[in-house]
Amino acid sequence: MRIVIAMMKHETNTFSPIVTDWDRFQQWGAYQGAAVQQIYEGTGMPVAAYMKLARARDAEIVTPIAAEAMPSGPVLEQAYEYMAGLICDAVASGCDAALLDLHGAMVAEHTLDGEGTLLTRIRDIAPDLPIAVTCDLHCNLTAAMIQNATAVIGYKTYPHVDKYEVAEQIGTIVLDAIEGQCLPTMSWGNVPLLSQTLCQGTDDEPMKTLIRCCRDAEQHPEILAATAFGGFPMADIPDAGNSVVIVSDRNPQLANQYRDQILRKTWEAREGFVYQSRSLDNEIAKVRSLPEGPILLLDHADNCGSGGTQDVMTVIERVFQAGLEDVIVGAVWDPIAVRKMQEAGVGAELRLDLGGNTDMPSIGEIGTPFHVAGTVKVLTDGHWTVRGPMYHGVEVDMGPTALFDTGNMAIVVVSHHHEPWDRGIFTSVGIQPEHHHYILLKSRIHYRAGFADLVRHTVTLDGSGVTTSENSKLDYQHVRRPIYPLDSPNWPETSTA
Repeated sequence: MRIVIAMMKHETNTFSPIVTDWDRFQQWGAYQGAAVQQIYEGTGMPVAAYMKLARARDAEIVTPIAAEAMPSGPVLEQAYEYMAGLICDAVASGCDAALLDLHGAMVAEHTLDGEGTLLTRIRDIAPDLPIAVTCDLHCNLTAAMIQNATAVIGYKTYPHVDKYEVAEQIGTIVLDAIEGQCLPTMSWGNVPLLSQTLCQGTDDEPMKTLIRCCRDAEQHPEILAATAFGGFPMADIPDAGNSVVIVSDRNPQLANQYRDQILRKTWEAREGFVYQSRSLDNEIAKVRSLPEGPILLLDHADNCGSGGTQDVMTVIERVFQAGLEDVIVGAVWDPIAVRKMQEAGVGAELRLDLGGNTDMPSIGEIGTPFHVAGTVKVLTDGHWTVRGPMYHGVEVDMGPTALFDTGNMAIVVVSHHHEPWDRGIFTSVGIQPEHHHYILLKSRIHYRAGFADLVRHTVTLDGSGVTTSENSKLDYQHVRRPIYPLDSPNWPETSTA
């Protein structure tokens, strides 16, 4: 047996000004051939689970590419075609199955459905090829994805700490099907709901209930996999939004019943998927009344893990001006500032124009730096290994990195975008976050993987950026209409495609 195992992942924020070229994939991780197996062996990634399954069947493993870029703007056509071409060429060379780790929200310059386009091409090459697909919880599921795959599944956790397990589950389904042990059939549907990422945490309602419904469905012996996708609302495409896919063993009618049940619950809970904005100054003032730390301050509107520029200084500057002390910040993207600190050296006292290097035309904002004085405390190469549950074992490259200390605020400044879902963003520069009163993170929900058990309070601070949860700031042009909460649609009892 010959199995193609590949990863091609990007969560595309169509409002983001950050260019997604091949270099951006290489910054986060792009490997080919034998390097894929060397890099991901023993990690918590889907590719590692796929390789384990293939080896258990004494299969020949072909790994044409494993590439992922931090969320940003649409993928350039050249980068997309390079990655897709490697996968398609591997399939064309002959194989018995393809086990794919995709995202489900990739938008490229020339296609709004990056995953659907890839799967369609693979199916054109090999019409009967068994194809397993692992998707992110924020997948915007499309007809092309379903029509051209054998079985599709998504993560059931946000933060995404179950990547390995869901890949093992869907990979097993497809490989068992090859051996005649099951016959996967998929039933899927969506609702006209553009739910906000900040409201999709799986430890929170309403997503918590939807995930429980999926797990309950999977207890039925004829349901092989059940997924409730939150969708990714920052991708302005027709298919953006909440959806459900059920994989059954020869029982599409049963799958339809579970699908409709979960879709109905999704629609009934739609108000809970919309974030209610708060005054930034009022929330900072409330922070002072919290008695014990560590206290987490969440700068969610500028989260690079959803395509933010990571250099919007609104929240950081306002916290600084409020006089809060013992604040650590993870992290600001500013390679120019890092170079200045490298030139000055550790111990140097500098006045920096920190951040604010990126304009955001999609929301009508111009990058504004934070003028601040401080001391260069640490300089590193930005390399470290994730030890927490999300991306466990994966090597991180933040690029040249510096720690800038203003006296009451210690700011990690990086040259490559990286969302702080692991404490390594601080420990790699010598900071033990548990010993500080305030932890300010540019994140939404993924921070919980590394910090939830550390902090006593979490305060959401509404700043600026292209990952805003204020719908009025985003000019949607392509998403299907009507859709909630942009409109007030009437949704039928069932919605299928």
